[in-house]
Order: sequence, then structure tokens, then C-alpha cells
Amino acid sequence: MLIIACIKEVRQNSLLVQDCSTSQDIVVNTNCTRCFCVGDRIRICYNGIMTNSLPPQISATCIRRISSCCGC
Repeated sequence: MLIIACIKEVRQNSLLVQDCSTSQDIVVNTNCTRCFCVGDRIRICYNGIMTNSLPPQISATCIRRISSCCGC
């Protein structure tokens, strides 16, 4: 599965993002948080499993920066 999102908050082991297609906030669990900044637009690959929590959580298999300014 694939999500295009903008980073709202960088945490120690996760990112809080806003999905560009649904405007939903999602927590993305990842060990690669130091590579990203608030406002980055990213492409997130994950296995399709999303929790029912608020906000929902996913575990990223791959994250790539698309741009460094948010256009959502």
C-alpha cells in the first residue's frame, strides 16, 4: 500500500503525518525519523495494516521524500 503525506511532527520512533488524499492524521512507525523534517512531503509504503486507534498507526516499510515543502 502507498500513502502520500505531509509531515506534521517528527518524533523519536515515529512521524505524525497528514494523508494528502484524505486529510487524515496517521502515526507512521519507523526508525528513520532523523532523515525528515516538518513540512516534508513523503511517499510511504506499508503492508496495508492500519490500526483502528485515533490517530491510526501504520508501520512503514519504505519512506521517500517527494519535496521539502508541503503542497497538501
